[in-house]
Amino acid sequence: MTRPPTAAQRRVIDAADPVTGRLRGTEFQLAALVKRGLAFRHPRPPHDHFLTPAGHRLREEARRAETPTAARDTSASTASGATGVFAARVGGEEAIPAAGPARTREVHSAWQGLLELRRMTNTHGAVDRPCGWERTHLVQAAALALEAAGHRPADGGWSGGGGGYRVRATPQPEAVAVREPDSEALRACAATLEKAGWQVGEHTEPRTGARYLLASPRRT
Repeated sequence: MTRPPTAAQRRVIDAADPVTGRLRGTEFQLAALVKRGLAFRHPRPPHDHFLTPAGHRLREEARRAETPTAARDTSASTASGATGVFAARVGGEEAIPAAGPARTREVHSAWQGLLELRRMTNTHGAVDRPCGWERTHLVQAAALALEAAGHRPADGGWSGGGGGYRVRATPQPEAVAVREPDSEALRACAATLEKAGWQVGEHTEPRTGARYLLASPRRT
């Protein structure tokens, strides 16, 4: 059985970039994480190290253990920034990050980081389709694509009404629901997600008749 990482290695994992999983540490620490299957060394210069899916899971499990409240409602706590790292706006959060140039730069940086992660981890360096990180963080990945493209997220109330997009998890594997009361804005969200490499279909709520999107990360 593989030994758990040391306290020093845990600190390296915890300090990884929240989007790309890029690691900073000594060569000894990074090599040990690679040996444990928690990190990989990129083959192209500058040969940076990144968390593997197993490394991402370990970091998230540790955070949930440290914040029991967030563990009971992971999607809500992540959206509201309770983890203390960057979180894309999923719409309808109670705690809303301040808008302005700083937020715009933060979102742009996160999106560029995600494109770099696609380039480094997708076959042939493809950036036109989602990567493994996005498939394990569906709501955040779709929300980041929308926010980075300038769409307006809904304000206030986790499930209430009002204008702006809301991205939510669904029972379907690898699918999120995107709701936006304005039909033109909903179609614009669909176009953005398709451009970002998602397969998108428009559907109707049987009970309310409201239109919404189901989006899944494209594989090819």
